[in-house]
Amino acid sequence: MWSTFFVTDEEGRTVGPAAPGAVVAPGGAPQGAGGLGGLMTGRSTFGGNKRRRTTSAGHAMSEAQEGKIKLAFFVAIVGVVLTVLGVGTEFWVELAPPKNFYNNQTCLTAHYGLWKGCTKTLWVSDIDPERESCGPAELPGESNCTYFKFFTTGENAVMFQKTTRKNLNVAAAMLALFSLFLMVMGAICITMALSKEIIFFLKPASFCFIISGVLVLLSMMVFHQSVLAFLASDHSVPLHHELSWSVSCIGCAGGVLMVGGILFLLLALPYSPWQRCLPQKDSSS
Repeated sequence: MWSTFFVTDEEGRTVGPAAPGAVVAPGGAPQGAGGLGGLMTGRSTFGGNKRRRTTSAGHAMSEAQEGKIKLAFFVAIVGVVLTVLGVGTEFWVELAPPKNFYNNQTCLTAHYGLWKGCTKTLWVSDIDPERESCGPAELPGESNCTYFKFFTTGENAVMFQKTTRKNLNVAAAMLALFSLFLMVMGAICITMALSKEIIFFLKPASFCFIISGVLVLLSMMVFHQSVLAFLASDHSVPLHHELSWSVSCIGCAGGVLMVGGILFLLLALPYSPWQRCLPQKDSSS
């Protein structure tokens, strides 16, 4: 007598009888009819494995959620680019004595960042007549840049007879470097979340980006304190100082990074805060 076997799909539902002569595998699906069963159910072997992989992790990622993660990742990448631009340039602060302090033909201006400082000789005739100090540093002139020796020999830099405070400068640089390290770790977490389709990686990524944004802003504040200490070290040469565009990049980067981290934290929640809050407002009204 012939025994009738039924083909079942991955969820245990019966989809049809097995082909005659097929051998039933321990899992319940007949061998030799696996391809036919896969075609009948409209599911491939690879798709089934992928589904099991995502659901076994406890959280399956939809296409809409993946798009939101990519959008938040773009926001974080903007903050990373601004941070690299600010940290790598030396236009954190510009120093300028009065334009007629040395002579009536040329004047000297300076600008520096976390790693090196530059002095520049400008022609007084190129400066705006209404401007009292030398500058700005973007004007054409002879420039001379040198790297600070804070990290090698531990020497302080001297500009306009004023001495830098290496402890504050080193602290600002270390905070900026550690923030870049956290950005790299956050980017790795987001890449794993998108490739493995596991939402759990959004939580460490959010903390990495939020903390990196806070550290970037702290680096800017410590650097400003180092500038004030530098100006107070000597008063023989009057100087006009102003924070330049590199600090603007750092300030914007800190805000953008924290916004990106908050977005990742909201996406990592098991529920939508908007869907939970809006019905309460409607019922109360």
